[in-house]
Amino acid sequence: MSQQADVIVIGGGIMGTSTAFFLRRRNRSVVLLERGLTGQQASGVNFGGIRRQGRALPQLAIANRALATWRRARELLGEDVEFLASGHTRVCYHAHDAEYFDRYAADARAYGLDLEVLHGAAMFERFPFLGREVLAASISPLDGHANPRLAAPVFARAAARLGAQIVENTEIVRVEKEGGEFRVESSTGDVYRAPQLVICAGAWATRLSEQFGEPAPLVARGPQMAVTEPVPYVFRASMGVYTSLKAESVYFRQIPRGNIILGGGPPGPADAATCRASVLPENTIGQIAQFRRLVPAISALNVIRVWSGVESYLPDGEPVIGPSAKIDGLFYAFGFCGSGFQIGPGVGETLAELIDAGHTPIPLDAFSIRRFLSAPHAHTVAPTIEISS
Repeated sequence: MSQQADVIVIGGGIMGTSTAFFLRRRNRSVVLLERGLTGQQASGVNFGGIRRQGRALPQLAIANRALATWRRARELLGEDVEFLASGHTRVCYHAHDAEYFDRYAADARAYGLDLEVLHGAAMFERFPFLGREVLAASISPLDGHANPRLAAPVFARAAARLGAQIVENTEIVRVEKEGGEFRVESSTGDVYRAPQLVICAGAWATRLSEQFGEPAPLVARGPQMAVTEPVPYVFRASMGVYTSLKAESVYFRQIPRGNIILGGGPPGPADAATCRASVLPENTIGQIAQFRRLVPAISALNVIRVWSGVESYLPDGEPVIGPSAKIDGLFYAFGFCGSGFQIGPGVGETLAELIDAGHTPIPLDAFSIRRFLSAPHAHTVAPTIEISS
């Protein structure tokens, strides 16, 4: 079987499904190919934070664009992704991190992100439940959280209602460019052709990009997630610890039915070849200890479930977004280092704009795959991992 479209998107996470959705809004015919089910991997297993603060400043333009979509997601997509504009708060234990909060807030203001930073007594007046080791809090009132298990499938269904073809359970084994078209072949021998191709395949993206001579040093890691029994709904905003010490870097949010979702700390093992990731028991124990340090009043909660998934990390902590450095018509969005959920719709809208119009006002040079192409043995370089909260 052979099929033709304007654009082929490989990967059914939040990047791929939102790209397909925004391409259809621009009346471009789209085939999205997913090896499993949409939202099955990193996009469906993450914390669900809609967090702009703490991102590298060059990401904020995309993050701001994404937030506009999250805020009107129900209207735009026709389904609920459980977005709550609850606000997001970052706290810290160390003096140099408290100073960083002030510097970052000043710098981020120029990028359209307004933060309120509180220190000491003013912070405890706002958040009396915090442990007394906490020194400062950075508050982003317009951020929030959503349900990652819903988001990518909802984008996929919305794209399908607009006419996109969503093909699940289809593994891609070969990608190449023949003349002016890309040829994409599945493991069952089906062939898809289009003049433009978008690779949004997460931890598996480099297997495809290297077929165009553009390997990237992706390493797979597994987020360490847990959820507690339901308790009274008191924590409206999501909250995380900013620190360079991985063990301290935990984060949590409470959903209206009372359960508290928490994550962070050292990542766990993940294997892109088997599509499996694990939660290490010692990591969950460490999370709970740090959670009680952050909120001492929570001392007897029971964890009722843990989970993980396959996420992809790059050495500099920044994703690859934008056009190929070598092949016309080829675009990438992968390697989001555990913090791609929030900016996903912004990435999708930006790629759709770039593909359809040939340009975008969003600066993408910092995310070019070109930065890895001169590195020897690029596919084997291990990243330095910064845990996001």
